[in-house]
Amino acid sequence: MAKQPQKRADELEKPALEGGKPVRAEPLPTRKCFGDEELNEIREAIESGGLFYAGGKKVYAFLDEFRKAFGVTGVVPSTSGTAAVHVAVGALDLQPGDEVLVPPVTDMGSVAPILLSGGVPVFVDVDPVTFNIDPADLARKITPRTRAVIVVHVWGRPADLDAVRDAIDGRDIALIEDCAQAHHVRYKGRLCGTIGEMGTFSFQQSKHITSGDGGATIVNRADLLPRAELFVDKGCDWTKDRVYRKTYAFIAPCYRMNELTGAVLLAQVRKLPGIVAARRDRGGRLARMLAGTPGLTPPPPPDETFDHGYWGFPLLIDEKTLGIDRDTFAKALAAEGIRNDVWIGKPLYLYDALRKHITFGTSGWPFTAGGRKAPDYAEGLCPNAESVMKRLVNVVRIHEQLGADDLASAAAAIRKVARWYAARAAKG
Repeated sequence: MAKQPQKRADELEKPALEGGKPVRAEPLPTRKCFGDEELNEIREAIESGGLFYAGGKKVYAFLDEFRKAFGVTGVVPSTSGTAAVHVAVGALDLQPGDEVLVPPVTDMGSVAPILLSGGVPVFVDVDPVTFNIDPADLARKITPRTRAVIVVHVWGRPADLDAVRDAIDGRDIALIEDCAQAHHVRYKGRLCGTIGEMGTFSFQQSKHITSGDGGATIVNRADLLPRAELFVDKGCDWTKDRVYRKTYAFIAPCYRMNELTGAVLLAQVRKLPGIVAARRDRGGRLARMLAGTPGLTPPPPPDETFDHGYWGFPLLIDEKTLGIDRDTFAKALAAEGIRNDVWIGKPLYLYDALRKHITFGTSGWPFTAGGRKAPDYAEGLCPNAESVMKRLVNVVRIHEQLGADDLASAAAAIRKVARWYAARAAKG
């Protein structure tokens, strides 16, 4: 079949931002997370008369369901995804100044626990298509101080874990999977969070299952589990028989999950496989509908190696093809009724807290621990991350309750904007 000539801008429907009619009069429907199941579990928790997990049933029941869902035995519940990462890093018992490799395209919750544990984040560049950690750059940045790597499965697509394992093979370096955006998502058939030494999960409002906030750490190495369980509760032990042992084995925070959180998560975790399957279907359909759209790279659809849970739907913008910058494209989408954001907006190391080493007073600790020179977090550190974060628009939010008409209108709006601006840019 002969290739069809590209239409001129004046032959295409004008975007709403340029005075045209929007595709959608109302934004895409928002997700409804909770129902009678959650209300019933909460009611039982309140009627029990106690919301402290050690004397209750809901957190323990949630843990049983979570273990079954992931096929694991060691799980530590906590108050947030950040706490879950802190539990994982804390279980390693870092020495001050030890290094932890981490990508800069993530939430600060992946990085703050490193510093709070006395470690130093070493930022690793990302793949420019998937935005996940680049194993080649990871291999280059390993030093004798490296104790762990935190792999973040961003936007719900797994990182290349085999390549990461190859990079750290034969070294005493722990692999921590940050699965905050990749609940019940598989890499080569295995669930993310069950492959590394530890896997961490967030249950913040935007996540696949949610209790508003909350976290869990899967611990796959038996020797790390006792310290992880103590770390979540000031170095104390509730784990054997619910008799509180104020051992204060070491200095640690208090991240105990309460019964109300456990009650909501108990109802939510039972829905998890269905939620992810629905998102996989909807996100994959939208990705295929947008394939070949000028100036846009949608996230790759899932395949046998890389599953996808579509926590978000990141679109990579080719500013030269479209003749507009990312922010203008985002405004044009919003004008069509398609909510969007830019998530963190820039690599984490360019935020003041890291760039200026703002941690414990003016000490510079732990950046200077062990007599080391403080790292220089500046532009140019991770070129791919800096490039893609300037060109990414996240369509908010591809969730399990969107219907076929919603997906069709979202695709129509995105194609409409991209084609019109690409045609105008081609005209010059």
